[in-house]
Amino acid sequence: MSEESQGSNTPPLESAAFPPLLRTLAVVLVVDLFAFALWSLPSLRTTSWSATSLFVFGVAGLCVVWVGYWIVYSRTRLEGDVLIQTWLWNKRVSAAQDVAQLKLVHIRMLERVIAPRLLVRRRYGGITWFHAYDPQVLIAFDQRVAERAVPSSPVPEAGAQ
Repeated sequence: MSEESQGSNTPPLESAAFPPLLRTLAVVLVVDLFAFALWSLPSLRTTSWSATSLFVFGVAGLCVVWVGYWIVYSRTRLEGDVLIQTWLWNKRVSAAQDVAQLKLVHIRMLERVIAPRLLVRRRYGGITWFHAYDPQVLIAFDQRVAERAVPSSPVPEAGAQ
């Protein structure tokens, strides 16, 4: 069985992108902002609003809810040699084709708040951050990149000198 087929036959690893405490905090902040907006509604109604200011206020509210949603539901998945993270847009990188350099950032003392993340420098420029609550997903991807970077040496036959 070749290395290529071994990488594709392994079961996919998946993790939430952010720790439970951070996801809970995102929900609490979005709900609090919504409650504050409701509480402020009487004073907001007495203010004269232009169409532009209402539009900006509405777009800001949608952005807060949208980012809060993705903090809660974002997932990081390793399928074969491809690392994928769902976010505002899907991030995807292939171990065999895209990676020039990796850096794993993990602060053990703050892992309940700050998710372990992997900095991926792409071969043709660009940097992508991948977050995963379970660092094993990122470490497994790191190992796949290392397997592709280091050529396997042929095993000498028993009778050959």
